[in-house]
Amino acid sequence: MRAPTSILPLRLAEVSFVVGGRAIIDRLSFRIEPGSRTIVLGPNGAGKSVLLRLCHGLLEPTSGRLEWADRERPGRRRQAMVFQRPVLLRRSALANVVYGLKLAGVPRAERVRAARAALDSVGLAALAGRSARVLSAGEQQRLALARAWAMRPEVMFLDEPTASLDPSARAEVERIIQAIHDAGTKVVMVTHNLGQARRLGDEIVLLHQGRLVERAPVDRFFTRPASAEAEAFLKGELPWT
Repeated sequence: MRAPTSILPLRLAEVSFVVGGRAIIDRLSFRIEPGSRTIVLGPNGAGKSVLLRLCHGLLEPTSGRLEWADRERPGRRRQAMVFQRPVLLRRSALANVVYGLKLAGVPRAERVRAARAALDSVGLAALAGRSARVLSAGEQQRLALARAWAMRPEVMFLDEPTASLDPSARAEVERIIQAIHDAGTKVVMVTHNLGQARRLGDEIVLLHQGRLVERAPVDRFFTRPASAEAEAFLKGELPWT
C-alpha cells in the first residue's frame, strides 16, 4: 500500500479572524514546514492560541485560506492538539486514550494495545486504571499528550501545555515533547516561557496584534532580533493588546 502523502507544509494565505470588528488574526501569510520545532511567541492578546485553533481546524478563518499539502486527506488523525487545560473524560486514564483512538477511527483490535503503549511512553503505565479526574495536573497533561501521541500524528499543536505546572512536572512534559519531536512529529507550540522556547524550539514565530512581525531561527531571534517588536518583546516592553 502506498504511504499517504505528507500533509505538510500547511500554507496560510492572507488569513484573518475577526470578532466584533476586531482582527484577532490579521492577514497572516506563511508556511508551517515539516521537521523543525516551531515556537509561537507574543504578548497576551497577540492571537497565538487563535492561530493554533485555526490551523487545527477548530475555527474557520473570516477570510484567507489554510491549505494542507495533502488536500484530500488532511484527516484529524494526522494532526492533533493539546491545550493548557486538557478536557478529560470521567473514565480511567486508559479509557481516555482508547476513546481518542476510537474517534480517530483506529480499529477496535488495535486500540488497547496502542493506548497502553502511549501511556507507557509518558510514564503513566502504572496509572492506566486510575480515574483521569484524580490525577495531578502534571499527570493530566501527560495523559493529554499520550492521547494525542497515540494517534502518531504528523503534526501536533501545543497551546501552553506547561503553563500551570510546577517545575518538576514542566520538566517531565518537556521531555515528552522532545520525544514526540524525536519520533518524527512536527511540533508547533505556544509558550510564554522564553527559556522553554530556547530549549524546545528550532524557529520562533513572533505575533503582535494578530500579525507576523518576525520569524527566525531560535538562536538568531534571541541574540540578534531583526525587528523592533522582537527586541521590545525580549526586553519585556512590547505592550499587550
